Amino acid sequence: MAEARAMEAIADRIIPSDPDTPGGKDAGCAVFIDRQLKGPYGASQGLYTLGPFVKGTKEQGSQSELTPGELYRKGLAALDKHCKSTQSGKTFAELDSAAQDDVLRKIEAGEIKFESIDAQGFFSALLKDIPEGFFSDPIHGGNRDMVGWKMIGFPGIRYDYRDWVGRHNERYPHPPVSIAGRADWTPAKS
Repeated sequence: MAEARAMEAIADRIIPSDPDTPGGKDAGCAVFIDRQLKGPYGASQGLYTLGPFVKGTKEQGSQSELTPGELYRKGLAALDKHCKSTQSGKTFAELDSAAQDDVLRKIEAGEIKFESIDAQGFFSALLKDIPEGFFSDPIHGGNRDMVGWKMIGFPGIRYDYRDWVGRHNERYPHPPVSIAGRADWTPAKS
């Protein structure tokens, strides 16, 4: 699906891979966001959703009448529409990484506007949600194989690692643990 390809390409531009760590796509950031948008977050459940809808300050956060799910759906469609009209008919996912970076930089700077939504508001949501997926517990769909945690040396939900808290500039020697545990803790089936 076009939305999934665009989200994976965006995730890889916001969190590119390096020799030691996979990028946002391989870490499952698009899967994380998809799962979040299908739940209460995507529908703005529990949030005040009545007007007035005016552009607030950056500190006030989004003041949009759109739910996060609507914002992503319209934002991804507008992104591909913009790219098709300015990039020889190519969608965002079909562009090379330099062109993708250029488009995202221009959206962030306010140089690209979308008809149906605030492009900078969409970009702000991406900048919040993609890193959240990269560092969330893998049970939520992102941080596949705990790559984000391994990159920063986070132990996960280990019972006790107090003896390591004060050891600055030392790499934590044990693998991280997710809510679901670790693969080597799962008993072998006979």
